[in-house]
Amino acid sequence: MVIKVQIRPNESLEAAMRRFKRQCNYSGVFRLAKANTWHEKRSDKRRRERRERLRTIQRATRLARQQASGRVPTKKRRVVRKGAGRMGSRDREAPSMM
Repeated sequence: MVIKVQIRPNESLEAAMRRFKRQCNYSGVFRLAKANTWHEKRSDKRRRERRERLRTIQRATRLARQQASGRVPTKKRRVVRKGAGRMGSRDREAPSMM
């Protein structure tokens, strides 16, 4: 699994590094590296994978039950206040004391 990023004309090195990191995230390189950091016993791996399978099955049955009863789950919407940027109230100018 080799990930290559060609630097575009007039592109900064930081932007190319961001694209590279994004592609690594999408391909799962970081996940694999993290998983292989420590050795996991075969029995522990099987137990973990079984728990993950059960969790996904339970989630699917819960969603199917909700859809069958007419209650379709909705995603929680993030409330964005007008005028509030990343810095919150700090990005607004302070009143002058003149």
